[in-house]
Amino acid sequence: MSHKSIAVDGPSGAGKSTLAKLLAQKLGYLYVDTGAIYRTVGLRAYRAGVDPKDTAGVTALLDGLHIEMKYAPDGLQHMYLDGEDVTDAIREHVISGYASGVSAIPAVRAFLLDRQRELAREHDVIMDGRDIGTVVLPQADVKIFLTASPEDRARRRFEELVQRGQQTDYDTVLHDVIQRDEQDINRAAAPLRQAEDALLVDTTGNALEESLALLLEIIKERLQA
Repeated sequence: MSHKSIAVDGPSGAGKSTLAKLLAQKLGYLYVDTGAIYRTVGLRAYRAGVDPKDTAGVTALLDGLHIEMKYAPDGLQHMYLDGEDVTDAIREHVISGYASGVSAIPAVRAFLLDRQRELAREHDVIMDGRDIGTVVLPQADVKIFLTASPEDRARRRFEELVQRGQQTDYDTVLHDVIQRDEQDINRAAAPLRQAEDALLVDTTGNALEESLALLLEIIKERLQA
């Protein structure tokens, strides 16, 4: 039996994880948050005191690194690092920069690539990240490149952090969003870019419900085509 795959790519703060999670629930697909996997590697580097751009240092951490993805009854993905549930810890603001740094290292990407593809072979999946449609699942049945203005993305991210009780300010978050865009677009390993056959969806100014309805319509149309 062949399984269906949906790739949702886009820059930091575009709403990929939130929308992909909701889409997976609506469609009955397995949701795979690849950003959370890279964040877990970033957390390992952070805790070890290794600079996320130190290729040799981060690569050395991969030896013996034990990362697990477990799914709760609601289908949501929990991340485990060496047996510890780090689902909340990887969302700390400081880990965003670490995730971006380690994800630019080819050895890290190779380490995680097989696991991501294995999930797509075994399940109907909706997978979000920055290179799903271009590298991880180039044959995905539906490819969406989700974006929004940097200001809109920073506002959403700021509100999310405040809701989690983290201390930050909008200008800092906006600066970090722009900096991460630059890092992700210009990295040598699997840079952020729109796949040629991906549909660009700009959600600037949209309420969550509007974006969800739009994406559901696009996916259903493309799967029937």
